[in-house]
Amino acid sequence: MEQPSRARKILLIEDDAELLGAMVRSFREAGLDVLACGTFEEGREALRNQSFDVLLTDVRLGAFNGLQLAVVARDLHPNIRIIIYSGFDDPVLRAEAERLDATYLVTPVPLSALLERIRRPFPIDEP
Repeated sequence: MEQPSRARKILLIEDDAELLGAMVRSFREAGLDVLACGTFEEGREALRNQSFDVLLTDVRLGAFNGLQLAVVARDLHPNIRIIIYSGFDDPVLRAEAERLDATYLVTPVPLSALLERIRRPFPIDEP
């Protein structure tokens, strides 16, 4: 019998308030536990104060970027799954994401594909 994987705690960082709200609604409707932040600074503070299973962040966050946040996340939470998304397929950003063991997605990404990546079993979930 297949065991359900445990619930994922997701940190979502998106500086477009409308998109952030839509993503939060979609994730919550899908039964996910999500903390939403609208700035790099809020996301960094959340990473410092809480544990998360998944970091989902836009690459462009004002003066900072999601890759910088991924470095912070990886340092504080070595086993966190990191998904970075962008509207641009930039090979330099993609390579940097891969160096951080992060997934780099080019938007738009269907919600079903994003949920599949978030829910994918972690090595600790597997027997």
